[in-house]
Amino acid sequence: MTSDNPAALTEHDPHWAQTAAQCLHDLSVALIGLRGADSAFLDHIGSTSVPELAAKPIIDVQLRILPLPSYADLGVRLSPLGYEQALGSRPDSPGVRSDIPFGDESAPTEVREKRLYVAHNPSVVLHVRRADSPWGRYTVWFRDWLIAHPGERERYENTKRRLSSDNAGKTDYDDYTRAKSVYFREVHPAFCAWADRRAATEIGM
Repeated sequence: MTSDNPAALTEHDPHWAQTAAQCLHDLSVALIGLRGADSAFLDHIGSTSVPELAAKPIIDVQLRILPLPSYADLGVRLSPLGYEQALGSRPDSPGVRSDIPFGDESAPTEVREKRLYVAHNPSVVLHVRRADSPWGRYTVWFRDWLIAHPGERERYENTKRRLSSDNAGKTDYDDYTRAKSVYFREVHPAFCAWADRRAATEIGM
């Protein structure tokens, strides 16, 4: 990232996948003994998880677990790995304490609750969501849909580049994040339908 554009993008780095894999391994070890960890999911998500897609050079990983751990329980395990609780750039920063709702799947308000942590060497954002969160599933579906559809990947990258340019000179990328939500809502039915077809095919095998 550059100082005059916190939403600046870089070309995809193949080493991001290796960094994410190491982060996920370290997290899996650190979470041993935490309630719900035995059935939890750890995912590499976000733009760095999609080959050839330009991205902010920050690795996004996700823990999907039930029940949602307390900040105290997570802090004991994550602090030794260099993670700190993220407070957000603004009081209403999107995706810090709860997910921005989108899609047509009904879910109680408490299901949107999440925890967010950051590490700086390497730069990692850890999203901790409930295992029953539809938004946790959507991040994985969207990742896989972009990988399977190069044309959509290019369209998404073009959207990101335009929004990144629009947000140059701002002190944070909250507006960039909110603006991307418009794109997510637009393509949400397509990647959900694709995920449903894929699941049906796998069940029929």
